[in-house]
Amino acid sequence: MVTCLYQPMNLSKAAIVLIHSILVSSIGISAVAKDDELTSESMVTIIDGPSPPLEPEVISRDAEGRVTIRAVELDAPLTVDGRLEENLYRTVPSISDFIQQEPLEGDPATERTEVWVFYDNKNVYVSARNWDSQPDRIIANELRRDNRNIFNNDNFAVIFDTFYDRRNGFLFHTNPLGALYDAQVTDEGNVNSDWNTVWNVQTARFGGGWTVEIAIPFKSLRFKQGAGQIWGVNFRRIVRSKNETSYLTRIPAAFRFGGMTKLSFAATLVGVVPPTGYKNLEIKPYATGGLRTDRDADIALENEFEPDVGFDAKYGVTKSVMADFTVNTDFAQVEADDQQVNLTRFSLFFPEKREFFLEGQGLFAFGGSSGRRGGGGGGGGGGGDTPIMFFSRRIGLDDGAQVPIQAGGRVTGREGRYSLGVLNMQTKGIQDLGIEATNFSVIRVKRNILRRSAIGVIATHRNKVTEFEGSNTLYGADAAFSFFENLNINAFYAATDTRGLTGQQDTYQARVNYGSDRYGFSVSHLKIGDDFNPEIGFVRRDDIKKTSGRLRFSPRPRSIDSVRKFTVSANFDYFEDLAGQVATREFETEFRTDLENGDSFEINYSRSFEYLFEDFEISDGVTLPVGGYNFDRVRGNYRMGPQRKFTGWLNASTGGFFSGTR
Repeated sequence: MVTCLYQPMNLSKAAIVLIHSILVSSIGISAVAKDDELTSESMVTIIDGPSPPLEPEVISRDAEGRVTIRAVELDAPLTVDGRLEENLYRTVPSISDFIQQEPLEGDPATERTEVWVFYDNKNVYVSARNWDSQPDRIIANELRRDNRNIFNNDNFAVIFDTFYDRRNGFLFHTNPLGALYDAQVTDEGNVNSDWNTVWNVQTARFGGGWTVEIAIPFKSLRFKQGAGQIWGVNFRRIVRSKNETSYLTRIPAAFRFGGMTKLSFAATLVGVVPPTGYKNLEIKPYATGGLRTDRDADIALENEFEPDVGFDAKYGVTKSVMADFTVNTDFAQVEADDQQVNLTRFSLFFPEKREFFLEGQGLFAFGGSSGRRGGGGGGGGGGGDTPIMFFSRRIGLDDGAQVPIQAGGRVTGREGRYSLGVLNMQTKGIQDLGIEATNFSVIRVKRNILRRSAIGVIATHRNKVTEFEGSNTLYGADAAFSFFENLNINAFYAATDTRGLTGQQDTYQARVNYGSDRYGFSVSHLKIGDDFNPEIGFVRRDDIKKTSGRLRFSPRPRSIDSVRKFTVSANFDYFEDLAGQVATREFETEFRTDLENGDSFEINYSRSFEYLFEDFEISDGVTLPVGGYNFDRVRGNYRMGPQRKFTGWLNASTGGFFSGTR
């Protein structure tokens, strides 16, 4: 790996070259591996890329395709109107030459994108002029915040890796209508889109395409202390009429739509100087009241006034560590859960949507999880079998009943190579429901190692458990390793201690995944004890040993102009209980075709076996008896591309379901 040394102080260029030469010759390895030692000396900062551009230039590229860009300081705040009419857009060079990810990986983008990065003493600004040779085909029909349909529109996105750890970041998306989509990214894959922050975006159309101006307050970001900031950054442009995706840097097609989160492939941003001396403090007080009238009560007690007050507070301990406090928490304005229909024997998973728990949620993720399902703290998705060690919806909710939160606090942040998450909450008791006052505690520590790997530990404690006397404690350790572009290995071990349970109270998993654009495979083994009981976690099913395998082949036929990619895959899952009885066995194979026009179709066949250890009431009045069940299913799906004026999908399936058909 080739690196350069960036010094925000007045070191001469010759001195920088001399220091770099000494490091490379004496250490014998990439200087990136010695990042901690160098920065602790307050002398030199490592840049994973070419040397910073010298004024007036704003971008430099090296032979390996890596990019370093320079932010430009403004003398006065930018008027954010989306029009790009200020003189600075003519005097400051733009950042351009985007590179395709789809459909032709590594080729120049067919539509030009020009980007500028500015800052002042309050905001970071990102502006873009998105040229389009067919502006009448621009797709823009989504205005709902954080709705994933924005990705079916033409859109522009920016991500900032403010700690320059090449794995975590703040993501911002918009489309030609100025829709807002923001998220926190952890470990290059865990995307928490329920997180919202304060930022502003305005867009406009012009004869050759559309323009955008984004203003992100420094207070909405978290970053290291100090004036000499080195950040990671990347930009993405999607031209939906062509189904073309391009980035500032080269992003392998193997990463698919998740390429924006791969911060180890992002560019480097230098020159940003955040303001100093301000305190990041937010306070949200609330007051509610109600009047209850009981017509049958004594006249003196007819009207009963029910006031309630409380507050939430957020304080920046440092620029990178945040403390949250809550007293008599109010969740009256929390977004409602999406309705789900459960046709299985296992619990459904509902994501956390309460704002207090959302910032830094990914810091609590455990076990090398890379999707929203695994986002510790309840970060969305659902349906997986891997247990979640910390699921914040267990705090303040009990079997669907809302339990008042008396007070609580949490500290989340990063310092150097370490990430920290600490939480303590106290809930009130509800005598009518038999719910006791309960204290919840969580601590999560993780350390980055190598270039894209990490190790960590977690511990949780609940002083009152739901079904037994006494308390519940969980402790665990995990490791996640990423090698080359596409090889990931992760493993974890965790155990619980609950008085009254005598069975196996531990769980572990090991998983190997390889995912290039053309080939892919994964192998995993998971064990969950019959008495594994994380009282502040989520377990879909226990008393299992699960072995899974995946194979995929995805060629891109150059001889068929209308086809972008074929995908043939086969999956196998095998469950048995700890006594060796087969519980579930499923084989699935799929053939999918992605067309150049954005349409896709697939055919899927699955063969399943389920063993019921007890009677299962699948619906009112319909009970399946104990025993084994074999059933098959065939499914076909055709989905029209989002660039069409009228879009939709057609799905048809047939087959068995336990002892019946569907």
